[in-house]
Amino acid sequence: MAQGMPRGGWWLLILGLVLALGGAMLASRIQTAGGVEIRDIRFIGTGGKRMSALLYVPSTATPTSKAPGILAVHGYINSRETQSGFAIEFARRGYVVLALDQTGHGYSQGPSFSNGFGGPDGLAHLRSLPMVDTANIGMEGHSMGGWTVLAAAAAYPDDYKAIVLEGSSTGAPFAKDGSPGWPRNLGLVFSQYDEFSKLMWDVDKARDVVDSPKLQAVFGTSERIVPRKLYGSIADGTARILATPAVTHPGDHISPEAIARAIDWFSVTLEGGKPLPSSDQIWFWKEFGTALGLVGFVMMVLGAFDMLVRLPGFAGVRGIVEPVAEARDGRWWRAFAMTSFLPALTFFPVFSGVYLLVQPNPILPQTVSTQITIWALIGAAISWLIGRGTVSGRQSDWLPSVMLAGLSVGAGYAALAVADQLFHTDFRFWIIAVKLPTVQQLLIALIYVVPITIGFLASVRVLVDRLTVQGDGWVAQYGWAKLALAMGFVVMLALDYGVFFATGQLPTALDPLSTVIALQFPVVLAAVAAIAIFTWRRTGSYRPGALIAGLMVTLYVVAGTATQGW
Repeated sequence: MAQGMPRGGWWLLILGLVLALGGAMLASRIQTAGGVEIRDIRFIGTGGKRMSALLYVPSTATPTSKAPGILAVHGYINSRETQSGFAIEFARRGYVVLALDQTGHGYSQGPSFSNGFGGPDGLAHLRSLPMVDTANIGMEGHSMGGWTVLAAAAAYPDDYKAIVLEGSSTGAPFAKDGSPGWPRNLGLVFSQYDEFSKLMWDVDKARDVVDSPKLQAVFGTSERIVPRKLYGSIADGTARILATPAVTHPGDHISPEAIARAIDWFSVTLEGGKPLPSSDQIWFWKEFGTALGLVGFVMMVLGAFDMLVRLPGFAGVRGIVEPVAEARDGRWWRAFAMTSFLPALTFFPVFSGVYLLVQPNPILPQTVSTQITIWALIGAAISWLIGRGTVSGRQSDWLPSVMLAGLSVGAGYAALAVADQLFHTDFRFWIIAVKLPTVQQLLIALIYVVPITIGFLASVRVLVDRLTVQGDGWVAQYGWAKLALAMGFVVMLALDYGVFFATGQLPTALDPLSTVIALQFPVVLAAVAAIAIFTWRRTGSYRPGALIAGLMVTLYVVAGTATQGW
């Protein structure tokens, strides 16, 4: 064992496996509660494109005892599992639920935005199922998923009875204009702090949606809309109702009120569901289970690394751990501030610039992945400036480090594959999700993995070669590293959302999508910091941790976003 290398063992790998598979088992128990069966299905859509969905089938739904059906669709750069809170509660109430991957998302072929986002194909497939009562079909969609179900409603205007739009809208930019008669029986859930209020209903503040002329035209009134008041007639298909939970746009996914309002609307517009109160919800335990899986996934990667690095074949990777800085002096604090805050300050300019200037294409097929890649490369340049003149610590061999990173990350994804096959779950919490990549996504990852890894090689090098301090214990080493990588985003988001919650006006309203994407960064970067310190403490080098981070983040991003140009 190399000098300074922490004592190891099987415990971290085993504990990670227990959390990963135990969490998946808990999640499975919740989503199948009451005898619901989960099926991972594929079907052929328009143009021969393969579509993907999770099908929730209650035990009461059979070809001889048909049940009402609901098409549930996620928003942009999400996937079918994002709708699990809604799908679980619908299925518990006797509805057959088709939780669809939009085109170009998850396991559905693309490109994204094509074929009505996949909505017409999803509705047609739901209606083709032998256990579904085609006279009682509902559709629910969040954000762009709302436009997906509206595309289905426009294509098949007589094939559904009711719609719930969560954080979405009729009309421009991507849906047919709404009216008092279309879509049929509309339930709108639009939260008081929805970041997309200008895009959806042309109001600067989401809480002013009640005064939106665009929405009033859909409700058939020129007066302020009263939340929870029924407008129109359910029997005539002209019913309208508005709910305004006190959450954000992505908060709809984990809002008991947002889910309850959808349950309530389908209970009065569709026939055949079970009369279970909307307050009776269990979906959050599934969210807890997959969150345990997410923690277990990271632990398995680190546990596998800890075991592998001790093998004779990786002796060249091991080395003495030597913190560089003697104290937290002025030079240290300057490096810390630049490492933490400059990446956050470049985030919005880079993301907005790439969105405006770089169109998706076969070379750069995913907009979000391209944004992150350019941001990472600019971060690498910043890190080079911070670390300029520094004599780097010990360098591990490249080839063994690459092999070690691949095998370590592979251990985590092996557990994910088992969870997927046995329990039909992935590892996620809210909008942070680790998914198995498709073959197409693996090929796309080859485009992005090198530049993203270059970014992490630069930032992790500064982290261990400039910001580790002699005399610090492991708690301080991990704590300062997490602050160095994540604090800039924490401060930026705290200021952004602090103003938002106080005034109703989002300071970054010109780019609300990037604002929502940024919510993932503190967690992801804190995980990268933990990986960097863990591997450095066992090797004395920045390379293994940076390589693991580059591979993990690339797979995380590519499998979890939209493909537009492939």
